[in-house]
Amino acid sequence: MDKKQELDYRYLRMATIWSENSYCERRKVGALIVKDKMIISDGFNGTPTGFENVCEDENNVSKPYVLHAEANAITKIARSGNNSDGATLYVTDSPCIECSKLIIQAGIKRVVYMREYRLTDGVDLLRRAGIEVVRYEVPESIDNPNT
Repeated sequence: MDKKQELDYRYLRMATIWSENSYCERRKVGALIVKDKMIISDGFNGTPTGFENVCEDENNVSKPYVLHAEANAITKIARSGNNSDGATLYVTDSPCIECSKLIIQAGIKRVVYMREYRLTDGVDLLRRAGIEVVRYEVPESIDNPNT
């Protein structure tokens, strides 16, 4: 394994740990934005600031105002002095099309993820925009460091 792949695995492991902050029951997703080997933002899926930490309705369907991990990480950049031009986004799950539009507009040039989402339109859009997209078949131990 080369150094770049080793770093990719490490950041994916960190995104997985960060996903544990999510209150969502169906799927916990974590994201990190890394630029020049520094984490400049992070996010996990959940409700907007000030809302109750309940992501699903009584039918176990995600509420329409739940923010995805990528959107949370990107909007944190907007409130900071940093920018994500040329950065890499590490996310536990492949981005949806809405998050992919934000990724493109944020100037992120590389997306690394582990789990495939049921729809591929987000990843397809990223590739169309010339963004490098990498999926790792990550060993079981990355999802659960205790195994």
